[in-house]
Amino acid sequence: MCEQKGEESLRDIAVLLVSLGVILIGAEAFTNGIEWLGQRLKLGAGAVGSILAAVGTALPETMVPIIAIFGMGKGTEGADIGIGAILGAPFMLATLAFFIAGFAALVFRRTNRPLQLEAKVVRRDLRFFLIVYSMAIFASFLSSRELKNGMACALVLAYGVYVFQTLRDGKNGCKHEKLAPLYVARQTQNPTSFIILVQITIALVAIVVGAHGFVNAVRPIAVAIGVPVFVLSLIITPIATELPEKFNSVLWIRRGKDTLAMGNLTGAMVFQSSVIPAIGIALTPWKLDTLALSSALLALGSAMIPYISLRRKGVIYPSTLLIGGVFYLLFILTIYRSLNR
Repeated sequence: MCEQKGEESLRDIAVLLVSLGVILIGAEAFTNGIEWLGQRLKLGAGAVGSILAAVGTALPETMVPIIAIFGMGKGTEGADIGIGAILGAPFMLATLAFFIAGFAALVFRRTNRPLQLEAKVVRRDLRFFLIVYSMAIFASFLSSRELKNGMACALVLAYGVYVFQTLRDGKNGCKHEKLAPLYVARQTQNPTSFIILVQITIALVAIVVGAHGFVNAVRPIAVAIGVPVFVLSLIITPIATELPEKFNSVLWIRRGKDTLAMGNLTGAMVFQSSVIPAIGIALTPWKLDTLALSSALLALGSAMIPYISLRRKGVIYPSTLLIGGVFYLLFILTIYRSLNR
């Protein structure tokens, strides 16, 4: 019996790892296709990074909660996995990803000089994040379904305002980085819109399949190791599906392109704190427990520090971003204490 359970656990872990791999491959292919689509549509690089690429990197976190919520019916486990995945992405971006960006700047430059940013762009993104994520948290305390649905609509509208402002502000800059070849047409320097859309569609299918396997594997693994599915999905999902994409920021920092590096993070934060929570608010009871609220409040606190720095000094120092690691460790400590009570 024990041997059978061991084999089942190993199988679940294998399914989890394979599913995460499929999600990552799909997300990479989607992002590559989205960048080419942005170029075909003649969108500015800022709009491509903060809007199209942000949506691409958010797709794994989007698909996981949707499949968890619908695939597991009305049970609490589906809602727990969904909420964990929804809250995990903004938390990871505002804490661990900020820490990695700050650490990279210190390593590559060997000095704590300020990042060379377009302060207006990053300050706008952080301001939107602080506002919309606060709205998403507040929705947990609303008593009626009508009010919660209204908040979900307000979050989607807020993201629409953000997109409008980003496109308006980026009208004067249509320069693009040299793109990697389109994966399904590597020999073509100018792929057609049709072949770009084919790659995007294939990538979407891969992400959905991977997310389905991930959701089915998370539950038995969580039961086997005695960790709540909410905790497992909140920590593992964003690190495995979101963080690898954000290592683009490390490369941009190494090349001295700090606005692209930070915009890659903050643009995703806005999407992950508005449209994605709106899905959770509309499709789940959206009652955040103490642990969920802790992760959300720590994310807000971590994002507030660079925002205040931009407001007061107009700059962000690498050491300022390192503080995000402290907030991440605080949450890990909170989890450890809650599991050992």
